[in-house]
Amino acid sequence: MNACEAREQVYYLLGLAKHVRLLQKLGVELVQAQERYEQTGQAARVFTEFAYRTRERWSRSRRVIAKAEHLAQGPNPRFVVTNLPRTYADAQTLYEQRYCARGDMENRIQEPQLDLFADRTSTHRMRPNQLRLWFSSLAYVLASGLRRVAWKGTRMAHATCGTIRLHLFKIGALVTVTVRRVVVRLASACPYQDVFHQAHQHLRNLPRRC
Repeated sequence: MNACEAREQVYYLLGLAKHVRLLQKLGVELVQAQERYEQTGQAARVFTEFAYRTRERWSRSRRVIAKAEHLAQGPNPRFVVTNLPRTYADAQTLYEQRYCARGDMENRIQEPQLDLFADRTSTHRMRPNQLRLWFSSLAYVLASGLRRVAWKGTRMAHATCGTIRLHLFKIGALVTVTVRRVVVRLASACPYQDVFHQAHQHLRNLPRRC
């Protein structure tokens, strides 16, 4: 934080571990969130912000954004610290649309690593490991492109690559190859027939490029 603040227009938005002093500042909002949850039965969020400084480690007061949330499991407070100006965005926008987007970015990184085996680089030479990483990266580009284009508006539009691989790629089908075409026949009981049909329609409607 000191390094960012020492330079002009270098901003940060970082998670801040909760502790007693921070929770004391969020006491009223936690009660409000609990009351909303009890009234509606739905998860409730209340946002606030305040200036905060640690007793020893921080050199100055900083802008802290707090989320008082109450779920079925109980209270779920969260804190972030930032040097972004208030004119840039309010507390709720910064947390939900900026900070939480970081978590989605991490999910995108984990997809090729965990779902498409990009971490399988166990050979003794560099080139085979690089080739494996290329294959995983190519598979991710393919799955991500299909998710964005072919499955837009379907129940698989936000599925992870692991779910796509398991439910749409790793299924049995009868493939018939003729001189003019390739026919793929799925089982009549395939639970994702609608997804394949919608994907086919979306791909057919794409503008053709010469």
